[in-house]
Amino acid sequence: MSANTTTTARTAAAPTAAASTAPLADARSLGLAHYAARGVLELVLAQHGTTFQQQIALRAAVTAEAPQTPEALVAQVRGSLKADPADIRATLDELQARELLAKDGAHLRPTDGGRELLATLAAATAPLSARVWGGIPPEDLAAAGRVLALVTERANAEFAALTASS
Repeated sequence: MSANTTTTARTAAAPTAAASTAPLADARSLGLAHYAARGVLELVLAQHGTTFQQQIALRAAVTAEAPQTPEALVAQVRGSLKADPADIRATLDELQARELLAKDGAHLRPTDGGRELLATLAAATAPLSARVWGGIPPEDLAAAGRVLALVTERANAEFAALTASS
């Protein structure tokens, strides 16, 4: 075997060896990844006087095709965060007090200020996200996406069952 062939054989074997020693995903690793990324996001949000829940609620209002009722926004945010509905209503009140959401009859609509804040947050987090997610092979991201979608589906079903019985 030539030196080139030996190097090529070792290089080809390296990903298999690395893949076999990679930790398996589990609830702990998912939680650690979530809180690491969320910690970064919350630092940026705090620089703009915004909480995680406020950002999620504001994004729900901004991305809706039409103004939502407060209860529709509460349901959407609860579906994402599994937070207490009373806490979400308080968050909507905070966003109105900051003039990021405004009443429009029975609905809430994002204000220009709310849209500008989301754009500012997106610009501030984009380079951080690029550093966190950059360089991960697309096939790994696709596999992770499939697994996370399945875990989310199953956990949502368990959450629904537990909250229906309480």
